[in-house]
Amino acid sequence: MGKEVKAKIKLQVPGGQATPAPPVGSALGPHGVNIGDFVKRFNDLTRDRNGIVIPVVISIYADRSFDFITKSPPASILLKKAAGIAKGTGIVGSEIVGSVTRKDLEEIANAKMEDLNASSLDSACRIIEGTARSMGLKVEG
Repeated sequence: MGKEVKAKIKLQVPGGQATPAPPVGSALGPHGVNIGDFVKRFNDLTRDRNGIVIPVVISIYADRSFDFITKSPPASILLKKAAGIAKGTGIVGSEIVGSVTRKDLEEIANAKMEDLNASSLDSACRIIEGTARSMGLKVEG
């Protein structure tokens, strides 16, 4: 059998910018994991997505070794980047803070496809479109 998983930790860390400081250090420290090793491996893996928030799931084993998988960045972050805005609206449904195109939605849906519970690109686009609307983004085209 495989090794016994002692803990699973989910974090969101900027690609290529993990440091031993919180949240990484404070999440991994109590489990006795080599934080420097995680930081190096994560940064090497995500260097191409520098600064973009990457969700990561870390499996920590009884012998203090670990594995991790990275997921695609949250849709809201990809939408903000596509719309060129710093943040979404604070007032859902009444304030429009930017816009994205149908092509933007398709690109984001393609990037997120493996993490979305969608059977087709069209349904994935509808999920991303809902996120866009809730952030105050208008979908054009």
